[in-house]
Amino acid sequence: MSELTLRDLPDALLSALRRRAARRGRSLEDEARAIVEAAVRVEKSPALGSLLIDVGRDLRITDEEVALLHQRDRSLPREVAFE
Repeated sequence: MSELTLRDLPDALLSALRRRAARRGRSLEDEARAIVEAAVRVEKSPALGSLLIDVGRDLRITDEEVALLHQRDRSLPREVAFE
């Protein structure tokens, strides 16, 4: 595994990180690792809108096709009877 060294951390930041680790029952190193993992995990999750835009580009959806989607029936669905 690789290592990461953080230099010149302000004393107040390091103290806050130590307190946070203690509250969670973790070592300072484990807490720092958890914070970095959480930050990276957030970056990996693109917004739904961004994903839909990418899908539209990949499928080469035209403006005319988008206009057709806006014309769809927006009424509430009717109840279905299975008797």
